[in-house]
Amino acid sequence: MPEGEYLPAASAADSVPSPEEDRPADVRQVGVGPWPGGPGAWPSDPRYDRGLLAAGDRRNVVDRYRYWTVAAIRADLAARAHRLHIAIENVSQDLNIGSIVRSANAFNVAGVHIIGRRRWNKRGAMVTNRYLDVRHHPEPGELLAWARAEGYEVVGIDNGPGAQPLESADLPERCLMVFGSEGEGISAELSAGCSRLLRIGQYGSTRSINVAAAAAVAMHAWILQHAGPAPD
Repeated sequence: MPEGEYLPAASAADSVPSPEEDRPADVRQVGVGPWPGGPGAWPSDPRYDRGLLAAGDRRNVVDRYRYWTVAAIRADLAARAHRLHIAIENVSQDLNIGSIVRSANAFNVAGVHIIGRRRWNKRGAMVTNRYLDVRHHPEPGELLAWARAEGYEVVGIDNGPGAQPLESADLPERCLMVFGSEGEGISAELSAGCSRLLRIGQYGSTRSINVAAAAAVAMHAWILQHAGPAPD
């Protein structure tokens, strides 16, 4: 399967920075063009999307998933998902929720749980929510009941009173990490349902880390303890 960027032949002009190079990384043109050789050379594997084979695949996906259908990508990720779920309290359409979802996709968590409002700000997710199992719970009690039924330990990531250092914590393999909204933190009801609260060590003057950054750090801490090497 062709891999990497689909680029025109090199020329002398290549040494001059183009407007494309000045764009932010997330909006630069990425991906591959139409499958070389035309329809006669297309793979017969049903995971491939015929429309993408014809037009090219400009999605922000790793080369392994070039030209695959969304359903095929979701199925493959689900088959390899880690035993880590994350939950986010959606109090005020927080922009950070999308960024947390994007990190959840990068670490291939088994599920994302939105607590509170059903509608959430997806801009920061960069459409990665399409490839994840995203569930909604109207209130914390429903999420906590789900965790008990499925045998997941609920761990809160928060720097409030009584929180222990994340860096020295043994994280459970079947783990549901919960994050509060930016500013408010984890609600009292959800905090009461956590087996423990963990905080990320800080060395500067700010009282707290942005919740999206904290979520990425916490998920990676779990990965270091329970996941093998990332695929090439």
